[in-house]
Amino acid sequence: MGSLNFLDRNITDLIETRCIDARRDVSRRLQTHSSLIQRLSLEKELEGHLGCVNALAWNSKGSLLISGSDDTRINVWSYGGGKLLHSVETGHTANIFCTKFVPETSDELVVSGAGDSEVRLFHLSRLSGRSEEHAPSAVFHCHTKRVKKLAVEVGNPNVVWSASEDGTLRQHDFREGASCPHAGSSNQECRNVLLDLRSGAKKSLADSPRQCLALKSCDISTAQPHQLLIGGSDAFGRLYDRRMLPSLTSSQKRMRPPPCVNYFCPMHLSDQGRSSLHLTHVTFSPNGEEVLLSYSGEHVYLMDVNAGDGTSMRYRSGDIPKQMNASPIANQVERSPSPPQISRNGVPQNTNISSRLRRCYELVQAAKKSLEGSNYLYGIEACNEVLDGRGPDIGPALKHECLCTRASLFLKRKWKNDAHMAIRDCNKALSIDPSSFRANFCMSEALLQLGKLKEALDYAMAAQNLAPSNSEASDRVKSIKEQLTQAEAEKINNAGTPKSDMRPGRVRSLSDIFDRSDVNSDASQDGPRSEREDSDFEEEMELDFETSISGDEERDIESGILRGCLNLRFHRRSDSAKDKDKSSTNGSCGLPSPSQSESAYQPEAMIDMKQRYVGHCNVGTDIKQANFLGQRGEYVASGSDDGRWFIWEKRTGRLIKMLAGDEAVVNCVQCHPFDCTIATSGIDSTIKIWTPCAQVPSVVAGGTAGPETADVSSVMEINQQKLCQNRETFLPFELLERRMHDFAEGTLYPFECAQS
Repeated sequence: MGSLNFLDRNITDLIETRCIDARRDVSRRLQTHSSLIQRLSLEKELEGHLGCVNALAWNSKGSLLISGSDDTRINVWSYGGGKLLHSVETGHTANIFCTKFVPETSDELVVSGAGDSEVRLFHLSRLSGRSEEHAPSAVFHCHTKRVKKLAVEVGNPNVVWSASEDGTLRQHDFREGASCPHAGSSNQECRNVLLDLRSGAKKSLADSPRQCLALKSCDISTAQPHQLLIGGSDAFGRLYDRRMLPSLTSSQKRMRPPPCVNYFCPMHLSDQGRSSLHLTHVTFSPNGEEVLLSYSGEHVYLMDVNAGDGTSMRYRSGDIPKQMNASPIANQVERSPSPPQISRNGVPQNTNISSRLRRCYELVQAAKKSLEGSNYLYGIEACNEVLDGRGPDIGPALKHECLCTRASLFLKRKWKNDAHMAIRDCNKALSIDPSSFRANFCMSEALLQLGKLKEALDYAMAAQNLAPSNSEASDRVKSIKEQLTQAEAEKINNAGTPKSDMRPGRVRSLSDIFDRSDVNSDASQDGPRSEREDSDFEEEMELDFETSISGDEERDIESGILRGCLNLRFHRRSDSAKDKDKSSTNGSCGLPSPSQSESAYQPEAMIDMKQRYVGHCNVGTDIKQANFLGQRGEYVASGSDDGRWFIWEKRTGRLIKMLAGDEAVVNCVQCHPFDCTIATSGIDSTIKIWTPCAQVPSVVAGGTAGPETADVSSVMEINQQKLCQNRETFLPFELLERRMHDFAEGTLYPFECAQS
């Protein structure tokens, strides 16, 4: 990776340009300059928590850092020396998942949200000591499930918004009261529900929303504070305009989901129908024009906020099949005029060509050479630089060549959803040259990897018609026809076979669940979906928790580990129970039945991805962040389940830096408002502070354990394999074992830092 001649900048050039092109935003441009990002290294660790650190946030001036932890404490640190200024015993009875400074309060007001469903407000100036149990200034306990994210508005010291897994986003106005109404009062129900999405989730783009959307993340745009971004337990990010939302309501009745300004979802994820696919973090870019979506079991995606109608970024459900169906032009034998060909060695002989454009040609040639080896990441990033980088506009010939090369690399690498990325590139290449043999042939391979045999055959036959003498195309057509014949025969043979002996109410052991990991996993993510993914088994599972733990259980005194018995039983709910729940739910909220609503439902338009960031793993925890770095947001960073955190160039998706930041998992990544300083946290009880203090630039950097020596490609490859595993099989047993002693004390909260 390091040998590629990318168009990186250096800080000397930027300083020299100030003499000619003096701009006011020079500090913003310097904050996360690539030469500084590549020198990031661990400067110090902040010690003061006793559990996982689940939340980090800087104040507006960048002088203070606040953190929230499983130890139910809020800590406030000074930026300059890393000194612990306040340690607030919040009184929460479960893990703290989010905490913020309230704007325009001289950093005296801080707010927290936790797994006990409460939102608490504290005055730091009223604390008498550094570590003090302090009565909150306000307590809001109107949520019924865990509070996963808080949002504040720049310039507004009176209101905080909280997103909860109960499906509601609530608006807490400190001017209206310091707590919820007391039980038994005449006005017991809080009227602070801004968004009621308890009937807002859906499995796919074409489905009507009717399930509860458990909110995982929310954000308010700093550039346009009326814009509100929501992410939850389905695949779709939602953008709302607060000025267009109805008045605040109570939660006594479920309301219809209000209309969105925009929906966000990569096209290839919008129709998968997987109930396990959901968002763990959403955020606006600093200028408010882009959003980041981080998915559990998936990658991080970048989208435009204002993608207009008619653009390639906006799509509807009917556009999805068009991506995979051969156009009539592709099936014609006659060839249409091709784009101009480049020279034999890939570099044009025109001496007037710019050095930057010549470098683009060289990058394409380097990518083509990587097809012959195994370092496909090397070639893909070279193509990304040509197609998405800051280089000059390239002509149709080079663009076509680059698109086909990148598609071939995707198909060889076979990481999660690489086949879908190859289909995108093939479609773009075919728009340049509809009679391109290479684009049609690659498209057939991509569809074959996705298990779409009929569509793959169409493109294979088109490639064969374009090059009748090509043996590869002929063999491909013959192979697909044989597979179709075999599939048809198996379909006939299996027509009378019962699907499963799974009966309503049947008890399944934990080993039964794990033994079906090959069925549940996404190992064949780019192939046909399994029966497990097409069912509603996961959503309709109930958990019975049994333990025989008592004071007489054997205990390992030295390790503090309880040697007890833990039994988990999973039940599939009966159809009658499901129907009963649905009827009672619809009756209570006055919503139409699914059969009534589906006939009139019109799927919304979605905004598609414009960049993808790969290499990390987001499976084991449910609070993993992906954030923009710097005031210009030129870089994207995310934590990972392998204890590292990753930085990519936003424009090209190229990995810039990989850093070892935790013994287990990095969840939080927060960039300083003005300096090139980044705070991270995770399963460890410490907070890491990263600054560009390394002597030389590098792609990898170590943490407290010393220099990082792992190969970048192999680390990313391992993470891709983990993405295709179930969370149950992925979470290390040690994480469960280290918390077993909490059972005896009755203090085990929902599995800390993890999905539940």
